[in-house]
Amino acid sequence: MSLFKEFRDFAMRGNVVDLAVGVVIGAAFGKIVSSLVANIIMPPLGLLIGGVDFKQFRWVLKPAEGDVPAVVMEYGNFIQTVFDFVIIAFAIFMAIKVMNKLYTKKEVEKPAPKPSSEEVLLTEIRDLLKQQNTKI
Repeated sequence: MSLFKEFRDFAMRGNVVDLAVGVVIGAAFGKIVSSLVANIIMPPLGLLIGGVDFKQFRWVLKPAEGDVPAVVMEYGNFIQTVFDFVIIAFAIFMAIKVMNKLYTKKEVEKPAPKPSSEEVLLTEIRDLLKQQNTKI
């Protein structure tokens, strides 16, 4: 089997194609939610805490000296990313919950199948043996 044929068989499996589609859609969904957080949710939240933008929060560990840039820990970006993650995780949770409701098939309870004649006979023999053992 040639290497090309093996790769083609691997790449065209249903799981690999589904994963690729999921990654592309997930990346696009992530951009949408990041925009939602950055442009819709964070401005009012920043306004509530005094008009401060979270991206402005930073610690300067070492100030800039000449051509050497400052060493800065930008924890505001981290806070923004945490908000992005929480909102993305919640949105995915809700989407999965809705999909599960749509795809869940309500199973109709089927009556138990009637026992075969052999099973009926064996059950009767068992019951007779129990009765004989209790008389002794």
